[in-house]
Amino acid sequence: MRSEREKMLAGELYDALDPELVAARNRGRDLCQMLNASREGDRELRRFICTELFGDAGQSVWMQPPFYCDYGSNIELGDRVFFNFNCIVLDVCRVTIGDYTMFGPAVQILTPMHPLNAELRRKQEYGKPIEIGSDVWVGGGALILPGVRIGSRSVIGAGSVVTRDIPDGVFAAGNPCRVIRELADNEDNGL
Repeated sequence: MRSEREKMLAGELYDALDPELVAARNRGRDLCQMLNASREGDRELRRFICTELFGDAGQSVWMQPPFYCDYGSNIELGDRVFFNFNCIVLDVCRVTIGDYTMFGPAVQILTPMHPLNAELRRKQEYGKPIEIGSDVWVGGGALILPGVRIGSRSVIGAGSVVTRDIPDGVFAAGNPCRVIRELADNEDNGL
């Protein structure tokens, strides 16, 4: 018989109150609390916490606390990923983030789903993985919902609610988030 953790990671219905999952969440949240209590000059401590917290912490991951997640071990980060203040990653399924990707303040990456049937919802939940490519910029306050893939080199406008896949190399924004236009490789935002 498969464990509740195996079911969770497979995107199947699982019991979130399973003791193994509760212990894993407590571990992740304790590490987040340590990260959030660290001081700006505690770079080595922050790096150590990131290597303990994340499934893969890449090189030079930069966290601007506070940061919150469920497990942390289901988050795989590429090199030079940046999270600004107050980001949340609910990682009941895998969250994969490519190199040089940046998140503005208060971005939420949410993999959990809940059954529409109230009786079932009392006992079980499920999730869908999220994949974010390399060189992505997600503006502040954006919500990235379960099962979404955001392509490399794309920009997500602040406050967007990403409910479906976004292709490579586009600017997308809104609620629901939609592609506004393609981005040119040499685009500099007019700065």
